[in-house]
Amino acid sequence: MIEDILKDSAQKMHEVVERVAHVLSTLRTGRATLALLDDIRVDYYGTPTPLNQVATLSVPDATLIVAQPWDPSTIALIEKAIQKSDLGINPTNDGKVVRIPIPPLTEERRKEMARKVHTYAEEARTGIRLIRREANEHTKKLAKEKKVSEDDERRAHDRVQKLTDDYIKMVDDLSSKKEKEILAI
Repeated sequence: MIEDILKDSAQKMHEVVERVAHVLSTLRTGRATLALLDDIRVDYYGTPTPLNQVATLSVPDATLIVAQPWDPSTIALIEKAIQKSDLGINPTNDGKVVRIPIPPLTEERRKEMARKVHTYAEEARTGIRLIRREANEHTKKLAKEKKVSEDDERRAHDRVQKLTDDYIKMVDDLSSKKEKEILAI
């Protein structure tokens, strides 16, 4: 029973870390990366479609992303979808491809992005702590129902805390790495 609780908690905590890693990968750092465009949806025949499903995306250099649509009639839609995103970038097109220049971040924008990193990391840490609380409440309930001993309950609490500490450290490592990436000039 306790092993199931620990396994379930570890799985949920892992999902929280994966989510924050994905969110952090989409934050702009001043370098071109396809992850920036992961959340952009193009209104393709009335259906919000991920950009990478309507165009071939490439990064020819560190300051440019190129989107080559499979259907040339979607160029304007792709351009519009990128402009509507909160990335703060202005795409241009030459009738065949959409060029997305990635300008360097201003100091103010870098600090704003660093604050976003802190916010996302804190949300992830809070999510992990909530999972810890659920696991601890579940083991307390099992001990109260006399399904596990008090010693087993105490050991389970210790193991859940160790798990929590490990996953929070992962979130901290991800956020500090992203913050350094954003603040580096």
